[in-house]
Amino acid sequence: MITKRFLLVQMLLITLIFGCKENEKTESRTQVKIAGKVVNALGKPISEAVIKLKATGETAKTNENGKFVLSGNVPKGSGQSNIDLPKFIDTISVEKPGFLNYQKVITNPEISEMIIVPAASDLPAVQEDYIFESSPHFRSCHASTILELDNGDLLCSFFAGTKEAYPDVEIWMSRKSTGKQWTAPLSVADGVQSDSVRVGTGNPILFKPLGEDLTLFYKVLGPGDPWKGWYKTSSDLGKTWGKPQELPDLMIGPDKNKPVQLASGTILAPSAVEDSNGWRVHVLRSTDNGKTWDKMGPINPEAKIGAIQPTLLTYTDGRIQMLCRTRSEHGFMAQSWSDDDGLTWSPLEALVLPNNNSGADGVTLRDGRQLLVYNHSTRTQEGMGHKGRGILNVALSRDGIHWEAALILEYLDESGKQFSYPSVIQTNDGLVHILYTWHRRRIKHVVINPERLKPVPMPEGKWPTDGPVSLEVFKKTKTNDEQL
Repeated sequence: MITKRFLLVQMLLITLIFGCKENEKTESRTQVKIAGKVVNALGKPISEAVIKLKATGETAKTNENGKFVLSGNVPKGSGQSNIDLPKFIDTISVEKPGFLNYQKVITNPEISEMIIVPAASDLPAVQEDYIFESSPHFRSCHASTILELDNGDLLCSFFAGTKEAYPDVEIWMSRKSTGKQWTAPLSVADGVQSDSVRVGTGNPILFKPLGEDLTLFYKVLGPGDPWKGWYKTSSDLGKTWGKPQELPDLMIGPDKNKPVQLASGTILAPSAVEDSNGWRVHVLRSTDNGKTWDKMGPINPEAKIGAIQPTLLTYTDGRIQMLCRTRSEHGFMAQSWSDDDGLTWSPLEALVLPNNNSGADGVTLRDGRQLLVYNHSTRTQEGMGHKGRGILNVALSRDGIHWEAALILEYLDESGKQFSYPSVIQTNDGLVHILYTWHRRRIKHVVINPERLKPVPMPEGKWPTDGPVSLEVFKKTKTNDEQL
């Protein structure tokens, strides 16, 4: 016979069990409260804008003062992978007719004064300026990199000195805050090895893994001229930098272009080597947010297609495309594909677009299109300037196979003059920012509104000879700065 005492004990046990489960449910959820304001470039409030958290599903609208509050309980780790990433990761977006879609990754579930400035969709297709006009510290500059920081600032880095690979070549940096000009370049790294030994530096790359410090990768010229990979980190968004650290042997870091961090959290850094065995590309892969790296490749071990300086593009179906600079005799850009988060890659093959043995860079836009900045020429093509670097182009693609001509940024057929080594990103406000070398005397900054581009098909990868994006129309409508 069941006694009252037995029933009482059973009820207490049930209460305790359900209470623990409720506590587990509570403990497995994160309180989210994000308050902020949406304003235009002039600081005026934007009302009726829709604010969304992509992974967690929270939504809100801005009031007449542009203010909003997002709040709720979401599962811990929403939207993140199982690797060592911050406890909370989501993407906040702002949608409003007349403005480009704004997106930003956030890792803090509690933000009290977030200011968001989306760009107007009616901005001009192209805006231009220079990082600097001249400098008393160096004669030549090259190989720029650009990154948007968490606070909305843009950070640019490049190498500069007397001439590429000279011992006085250092890594320089400039910053642009919202509504302000680029700051005067400051040296942040050099090739000083000892009191009596100094070597050149080159090819800086800025990158910030989610929830980690900012990293500056760069190259240092070693004995016998092989480049070695070094890096510095910054915990204050590039205002100060730690001591230089050398990457492990045979690992030079990203070759020229930025790493990408996949939805899984895996980081892929495109890289390559140039030695007696030829030009060979590989990928450095990290599954612990950049703390350690594994080398995938080389993809072209026999260097039948000599390739370096890869750039990576991602697709919604999980595939990753690699585009590479190739040796002069090839005359085409090379490509490779991965469908397993960069673990394995297809053999290198020709892309439909030309290459002049010069670096290119691409970015995956948030609308799914791929944007590529490159010299649409070959090394010896007549009328294309110094080593084919007299023209700089922008192309778009949905599938990475069929490309459309979108824009000519520069053209000048003159010996010794060049537009080269582009670096490109899309910022949170939806605009595209491009840096490139301007005759090795300046670094030029171009801002593109991707919604205003009207691309034209390029059958067989041939740039249109007539129409709005043709070179003939560009010559009639564009006044190059060097002709002023």
